[in-house]
Amino acid sequence: MNPVVGVDQDGDPWLHVDGRTRSITPSVITDIERAERPRWVIPSVATAYPLLRSAGIRVDRCYDLAHAAAILAAYDGRRPDPIIAPDDVPTLFRSGDAPDPGAAAAHQYREQQAQLQASGHSGELGLLIAIDSVGALLAVEMTEAGIPWDIAVHESLLAQALGDRPRGGGRPPKMVDLAAQIDTAFGRSVNPDSPQDLLTAFSRDGIELASTSKWFLRSVKHPAVSPLLRYKELSRLHTAHGWSWLREWVHEGRFRPGYVPAGVVTGRWAARGGGALQIPKQLRTAVVADDGRLLVVADAAQLEPRILAAMSGDPGMVRAAGADDMYEALAAEAFGGDRARAKVGLLGAMYGQVGGGAARPLQVLRARYPRALRLLETAAETGERGGLVRTHLGRTSPGRTERDPSPAQERARGRFTRNFVVQGTAAEWAVSMLGILRGRLFTAYGDSDSARIVFFQHDEVMVHCTAELADEVIAHIEASAAAATTLLFGDTEVVFGLDVRAARTYAEAH
Repeated sequence: MNPVVGVDQDGDPWLHVDGRTRSITPSVITDIERAERPRWVIPSVATAYPLLRSAGIRVDRCYDLAHAAAILAAYDGRRPDPIIAPDDVPTLFRSGDAPDPGAAAAHQYREQQAQLQASGHSGELGLLIAIDSVGALLAVEMTEAGIPWDIAVHESLLAQALGDRPRGGGRPPKMVDLAAQIDTAFGRSVNPDSPQDLLTAFSRDGIELASTSKWFLRSVKHPAVSPLLRYKELSRLHTAHGWSWLREWVHEGRFRPGYVPAGVVTGRWAARGGGALQIPKQLRTAVVADDGRLLVVADAAQLEPRILAAMSGDPGMVRAAGADDMYEALAAEAFGGDRARAKVGLLGAMYGQVGGGAARPLQVLRARYPRALRLLETAAETGERGGLVRTHLGRTSPGRTERDPSPAQERARGRFTRNFVVQGTAAEWAVSMLGILRGRLFTAYGDSDSARIVFFQHDEVMVHCTAELADEVIAHIEASAAAATTLLFGDTEVVFGLDVRAARTYAEAH
């Protein structure tokens, strides 16, 4: 049985080994980690690891019971079983009636191992649990490290875009001016923050709209549209990343969001507040490396199409995915050199946009790359019937919720499952790369600030490192991507290329 470690309600660590749970000092965990390098069983990394980190503890590998419960329950078409997390039990040994959290966690681990064996896919699902677990460790470490953020640069950008900071929580000057332009265009006072007011105002001018989203507004000819679109853009900036956001989220030169690994059903990460996964382009110049340091930013090019090639093993698509530009290779082979048609067709195939301009390219793809297209279409057909689909390692799509779905609902679910298998496997590759990189950086530089992963979203990773290490860090990132490819797909000809750059600011790295 792997050692089980957690923390009680007072933040004190406990250890369960050989059927016994006892309170320990942080140094005990560190000593075991250095001597044995075990795969620790942790009831909930998100709960326990921040407290362990505050005590100076770093663990290399773990088995997160919470992530494993979610993966196994979904695999069986169930909702995740409740787990005994450290916050759910009294302080260890506080009273004779207090439950033993270590024994409860050890019992759940044994049950999960039995479920893994019964699945017939313990290798793939075990790897998936390991990937999610190391991602959970890194998410805590990334929050601790924080994204370097220059408050002065951010405030300057806000002043340029919005005008002076308003007093009393009102609209910034440039939004006030745009609101006045909207009133003038309608000939009456309209609240641009109220969709109902806007729909009514357009209706009075003879324009019936289903929505006030920018997608609908862009096709409307009316003098209010231009200032309204600009107002919406500035309003998003003011609300999501304005002065209030700065005050709440950036402290001592760091933005420290709370990441939620596998927070999306496909396995992609999410965030608790702060908009960590949606840093707008106009604010990327505020992400500034410390003096003497650089940001090394890497993103995977055309990740999902390459994942489709590797998953399906379609010979022609694998060949195209070995090129630097996969769309260009597909175009040369099947579309007479028309890269745009090749891209539209492949994206349409993966996302279920099979009509309109994507229909003819889709026919070409189906004829030239039958194994790849069959993988997608089988996933779509399974989803439409209400069945479950799985990623490369076995992450399972949610079950159908409608008792008697309409044809439109069935088609929508088919579009979802069609992409689920690709997007979910892309998440597996990306987090595998991230976990391998975490290990390589620790081996090279220890648990130090010489090189730390500080940001991750979908297919992009950022490392904050001393300037002289930038080239080494780039090499570590590229080696990690290659190792992740081998881990998931073995000896494949698919190349998962990375665009890697070292720069002073996030904006300069793009």
